[in-house]
Amino acid sequence: MLKSLHIKNMTVFQKAGFDLSPGLNVVVGENGSGKTHFLKTAYCILSCLSVNGPRLSADSPPNKTGLQTALAEKIIGVFRPESLGRTVHRGKGRERCQIDAFFEDSSHDISFSLASQSRSEVSLEKVPESWLQTDPVYIPTREILTLYPNLISLYEKKFLEFPQTYRDLCIHLGSPLERNNQGYQFKSLLSSLEKTMGGSIILDKNGRFYFKPAGQVQLEIPLVAEGIRKLAMLAQLVATGVIRPKGTAFWDEPDTSLNPRLVARVARFIMDLAQAGVQIFIATHSLFLLREIEILHSSKEYRNTPARFFALHFSRQGVQVQQGTSMDDLDPIAALDEELSQSDRFMELD
Repeated sequence: MLKSLHIKNMTVFQKAGFDLSPGLNVVVGENGSGKTHFLKTAYCILSCLSVNGPRLSADSPPNKTGLQTALAEKIIGVFRPESLGRTVHRGKGRERCQIDAFFEDSSHDISFSLASQSRSEVSLEKVPESWLQTDPVYIPTREILTLYPNLISLYEKKFLEFPQTYRDLCIHLGSPLERNNQGYQFKSLLSSLEKTMGGSIILDKNGRFYFKPAGQVQLEIPLVAEGIRKLAMLAQLVATGVIRPKGTAFWDEPDTSLNPRLVARVARFIMDLAQAGVQIFIATHSLFLLREIEILHSSKEYRNTPARFFALHFSRQGVQVQQGTSMDDLDPIAALDEELSQSDRFMELD
């Protein structure tokens, strides 16, 4: 599992360090403060270090040349810049971006850099000694079940503006179902999701997803509410074993398109994943979701679940990172203050 990530001169970050939890990691901040960029940077690294990483062989240890190519291609595919150097933080003159990732198992540690004038070249300074045994999964803000049919083949043949996270997620969604659902705890998670959705997800032989409400006929996935489709993606990823113990999941704004009742259920599901041994990263500026997570984390049921909270703030020195083991360790965040202020104004109405 990823233990810490240090970023220098990448996108909005001039210098940022993240000391991570093996369980839940929550990143909050205003729009444009780098929440998604942090998630994508970590995802690119883990994707390339996976035994199933792009164009690399699990039969031999990692090698410098292969990893440099894989990292460059992954960063371009995920961030979608015009050239690799465009991901470097813009300063005066030429700049160089430096990324250092440290793992609980130090044999996976990696360091690399790239220059602002680079079009497609990454320089690898520390080569990991071994591969990660699980694939990371990145869940974007919007659902993609409606895009699933033929997206992978179209993505490989044509230039699409979709970030590569969409293509990667489609591959995971189409994985064969796990035979034993990884034990009782994950069977329980799947049952809980299906109960929350009020049905189950089905992938037919023609590569199309359907939703089957309990006791009713199945529906084409575009006819299903978007919030339910987001939960259906999770159910499919659990059922296929893509989300698994000792694995890593990144979820960008999980509260999007969900009503408060479903957000509360999602908060519990997130805590259950962390408790089950999944390293999970979420980015949000939802006060409701944060409060639900705080309530759960302070309860007896989840009190011992490891968690870290990160707040991203704008400053003259660029985006600054605050971190701690609870939201109380962080300064107020403008995006959250607005929601609190609105609540105060509403209470003052006659």
